[in-house]
Amino acid sequence: MLELATDLLERVRGRTPFVAATVTNVAGSAPRRPGASLVVDAGGAVLGNVSGGCVDAAVHEACQEMLAGDHRPRVVRFGYTDADALGVGLTCGGTIELILRHHGPDAEPHLGQAFTDAAQDKPVAVATIVRGPDAHLGKAIVVRPEQPHEGTLGDERLDRVAAAHATAALHAGRTGTIELGVADSYCREPMALLVESNAPAPRMLVFGAIDHAAALAQLGTFLGYRVTVCDARATFATPARFPHADEVVVDWPHRYLESQRLDGRTVVCVLTHDPKFDVPLLTAALRLPVAYVGAMGSRRTHEEHLTRLREAGLTDHELDRLRSPIGLDLGARTPQETALSIAAEIVAHRHGGTGAALRTGVPIHRPGAVPSSQESG
Repeated sequence: MLELATDLLERVRGRTPFVAATVTNVAGSAPRRPGASLVVDAGGAVLGNVSGGCVDAAVHEACQEMLAGDHRPRVVRFGYTDADALGVGLTCGGTIELILRHHGPDAEPHLGQAFTDAAQDKPVAVATIVRGPDAHLGKAIVVRPEQPHEGTLGDERLDRVAAAHATAALHAGRTGTIELGVADSYCREPMALLVESNAPAPRMLVFGAIDHAAALAQLGTFLGYRVTVCDARATFATPARFPHADEVVVDWPHRYLESQRLDGRTVVCVLTHDPKFDVPLLTAALRLPVAYVGAMGSRRTHEEHLTRLREAGLTDHELDRLRSPIGLDLGARTPQETALSIAAEIVAHRHGGTGAALRTGVPIHRPGAVPSSQESG
């Protein structure tokens, strides 16, 4: 739902009721992930989608029915085994589960502020009970870093537990469903909590002011990263040469890297191809809890890097994190093609992809992204 925050904020300010159908769980091959929403407002406008077309018409109809009738939250499910699979079900073979919630002008004012925060790209998470007792179903709380949560799920202890889960997900920049079990003693029957996170864009740090960096900066921006290009050479590190980067920094690469506060979503791409820059930079990068560290160079250069990095004291575990030579084998020749191979490896690593051709039979849609703890591993 937060992906539509700007549009939903207009409805809240205009006191226009709407129903949001939000994906809470997927199984098998399904096109949208948890957090994706389709919204229908009282004026008939439709925002977003939950399936890329397969079941959107049926979800739209369910939203209209809720607007016109019973406003209580409810769960709906669509899958290939539905009686009318070609007309309603997911023809790609998966299943999706959604929660439908009605939002009126005077209900849950804390959600309106959450939409405001998300529209302004401030960190905020909404945690909603999407499976469990009717008394809790559809209730939501809002979480922000280092602030008390807003709203209630109907139980003070459950609020504290949910807020802790939501805070962890927000810190990692993750959206997904979390199971709350009876063994944890804070609920009498199993529940599921959907946490939708709006976190600042993950960072892509590109070192080396070369043509390949310019192409990678453009792709990184397209993929939603906040891109920094850094080089110690002021002549080459200019904003004019890297128009798609969010910032261009003139500094020694390792010094700049060590000055930054980075998280488990950050990717580091070392394109400097010069030992006096590469070795101290990689020494620092491979000891940080970032998602990805890759370095450009030939296989001979890679072996030289490993020798120098071992001499610098790096362990085999730390060296195993190095993606070098950087990128997937696409047969790339131009800077743009090379940037594509690097971006492809970053995406595959983030989501646990193999890089193999889909026609070989590898799964098209996977259950979820690699957790941050593994990404930083």
